[in-house]
Amino acid sequence: MPGTEFTEGFHEERHRDGSLRAHGPVVDGRPHGYWEWFRLDGTMLRSGYFDGGRQTGEWTTYDRSGAPYKVTQMD
Repeated sequence: MPGTEFTEGFHEERHRDGSLRAHGPVVDGRPHGYWEWFRLDGTMLRSGYFDGGRQTGEWTTYDRSGAPYKVTQMD
């Protein structure tokens, strides 16, 4: 996401094929709140929370079947 321009409201990013890559809310031009990332096949890749553009709390990474396999605690 470095270099990504964010517009206030709800942000969506797309893969080259048009499928959903990521989405989440933007406040003051930065990611804020719950975000999700997806693989090309539509399965969830990662999810977690931002606070003013900074990752915070628990971030979950999912395996190819969509099941959680790793949880990282952000400070």
